[in-house]
Amino acid sequence: GVSRSSFATRFRKVVGTGPIEYLLQWRMAVAKDELRRGTRSVGEIALAIGFQSSSAFSTAFARVVGCPPKYFSCPPPGQL
Repeated sequence: GVSRSSFATRFRKVVGTGPIEYLLQWRMAVAKDELRRGTRSVGEIALAIGFQSSSAFSTAFARVVGCPPKYFSCPPPGQL
């Protein structure tokens, strides 16, 4: 087997980021696509991409993307 630290080091060399950050970015990309479609609720999206709650997802989404998921698909102010 491979130790966690060895795996993380190898992963970072190949992908350019750590495995946890990579997974978070992938989850946010999927979430953005789902939010653009507008067919699922924030809670449904959160559970589908592996978050335990919509609250945890909303916090992570806002931190990574810069706005809460409920406002993501809305155009920025002044661009209506």
